[in-house]
Amino acid sequence: MIVIKNGRVIDPGSGRNEIADIEIRDGRVYSIGRNGGGNSRNDCCQENSSRESDGNESCARVIDAAGKVVAPGLIDVHSHFRDPGQTEKEDIYTGAAAAKRGGYTTIICMANTKPPADSEETLRYVAEKARATGIHVLQSACITKGMGGAELVDMQALRLAGAAGFTDDGLPILDVRLAREAMLAAKEIGAVLSFHEEDPRLIDKPGVHKGRISEALGVPGASKSAEDVMVARDCMLALETGARINIQHISSGTAVEMVRLAKRLGADVWAEATPHHFSMTEEAVMRFGANAKMNPPLRTENDRLAIIQGLLDDTIEIIATDHAPHTAAEKAKGLLDAPSGIVGLETALAAGNTYLVRPGHMALEQLLKKLTCKPAELYGLPAGSIAPGSAADLVIFDPEESWTVTGDFASKGKNSPFIGQTLFGRVKYTICGGEIVYEDR
Repeated sequence: MIVIKNGRVIDPGSGRNEIADIEIRDGRVYSIGRNGGGNSRNDCCQENSSRESDGNESCARVIDAAGKVVAPGLIDVHSHFRDPGQTEKEDIYTGAAAAKRGGYTTIICMANTKPPADSEETLRYVAEKARATGIHVLQSACITKGMGGAELVDMQALRLAGAAGFTDDGLPILDVRLAREAMLAAKEIGAVLSFHEEDPRLIDKPGVHKGRISEALGVPGASKSAEDVMVARDCMLALETGARINIQHISSGTAVEMVRLAKRLGADVWAEATPHHFSMTEEAVMRFGANAKMNPPLRTENDRLAIIQGLLDDTIEIIATDHAPHTAAEKAKGLLDAPSGIVGLETALAAGNTYLVRPGHMALEQLLKKLTCKPAELYGLPAGSIAPGSAADLVIFDPEESWTVTGDFASKGKNSPFIGQTLFGRVKYTICGGEIVYEDR
């Protein structure tokens, strides 16, 4: 049993925001209330010592969360654990360790593994390793076989095999007819499709925004139109088909406006934004080089502000990390040749608190909503809430504690433009299924 005392309990789904105690028993939230969340350690021990015991009972672990926030465990709908096939970058165990340090208890992994996750065998492989992580690691399956963009997978079979959703993340689906067929198939089985929206035919070189900074550096870039045309197409297809789709890692202010329009027209379109896209601009490439290179790229200040506005008015419902580890040797190849992507699980909560909450863009409750109950709602997960009877998946963090990102990550990847920055918000405990899986010491 665990008793969490004196914490500020924020449950965005129910609107709870109060100082309260939480008692956890048998992996679930047993009670919530002021001075109603269980006995003290001494009372518990005294109670246990006064009755018959088979030796398996133990005293409650009491956590004093005064000055801390207690929230549902964070949910990331967009992570790359690189397993199978690229475990030199990350594996399921190290990815899960990074997640736990960041306060995440549920992760949905992308399908661009090697081999791509287009088979029941790969789904079983991930599920088997996930069982040993202490958190919920779910796997998406590909939309197209081998992520080749030519033939749909058997969504029904892969869904029955445990696929959380479907995505060819990393690659767009260029064939408009195939994208429409995918939406119709997903609609029929109630599955979520997540789309990487960049048309490579409109990109000179991926990873850096085509604009003032790319011109100053003398490097080719990726235009906003490469994203905008794909978002416009898929929003209209979603409107026609009724499919639930998720626009991944949105970076363009124009794309945000198109999602807003699609929602107003009645499309079941969702969108996610990453911490790097709402906290940085194209200028970060000048300072951090390849560690600020990602697809889609960091764009202008106007785009960044449009993303923040989209988060505020719920055009963008979800904050996702796009955790994308690479080796140091790969990132050392320089801006032109290094792969795109950064790690993000261990900095996401603090980045959101630092760049959204502290400047006054949004309340902490709204930030947590986009990290917990809205991701759960998108995928229909039994997570993202704190209520009696719910799974005891929780994060306890100090929103006022500052820390400097050193790169001493649990992830194998050290590729982050946040290294050297001071962020506010430190995870103190991550609890999953009633077990403490991470404790800041």
